[in-house]
Amino acid sequence: MLSKKTGKKLNTYVPDYVVFDLETTGVSCSSDAVVEISAIKVIGGEVVDEFTTLVNPGRPIPYYASEVNGITDDMVKDSPFFEEALSDFLEFAGDAVLVGHNIHTFDMKFLYRDAERFWGETIGNDYIDTLQVARMYLPQLSHYKLVDLAEYYKISTVGAHRALNDCRMNQIVFEHLAKEMANPSEDAKAVKKCPKCGNVLRKRNGRYGEFWGCMSYPGCTYTRNI
Repeated sequence: MLSKKTGKKLNTYVPDYVVFDLETTGVSCSSDAVVEISAIKVIGGEVVDEFTTLVNPGRPIPYYASEVNGITDDMVKDSPFFEEALSDFLEFAGDAVLVGHNIHTFDMKFLYRDAERFWGETIGNDYIDTLQVARMYLPQLSHYKLVDLAEYYKISTVGAHRALNDCRMNQIVFEHLAKEMANPSEDAKAVKKCPKCGNVLRKRNGRYGEFWGCMSYPGCTYTRNI
């Protein structure tokens, strides 16, 4: 939903939510554009509806982006521009909590940027980033990409890197993470969390030796001496 201020990042489970994903022309939240947006609505932990559309970015899609997501200029030439697609997505999502993987540092920034550009407002929905949740509750893993978590939970990764398929994958991952949150391992209980943003603290080496630093850096610059 449009708002004068952004929603809060949560690190908990909610049974009612909308999981979403974007595919883009590249990795820059300031200069790249959306080429696909998809979402799944969940009520009481059960999928009740889906939303998906390709998006005409108004520019050529770079070859390297098409190599990742399989979306080409020809596929999007008759698709809506993002102003229409984002409006439809916001209507679909309503005021639900948004869920996604790496959305804190990527997808939400696209939504904030373009909502401000189109309508002079931002997105007020609270949101949950499953990347950060996984780092907190599965500290034994060495990799945290969505496909890594899907493989850990034995979820099919067929069709990965298309937005709707990633939403379906992520929704199942989030329900598994709910069980981790409800019954955390001893390793998860020992994970140190940033008091400013709630992300995981990791040991880092600096000019004066080791220190605890937030994994949201440079967005969050919290540090603590060891």
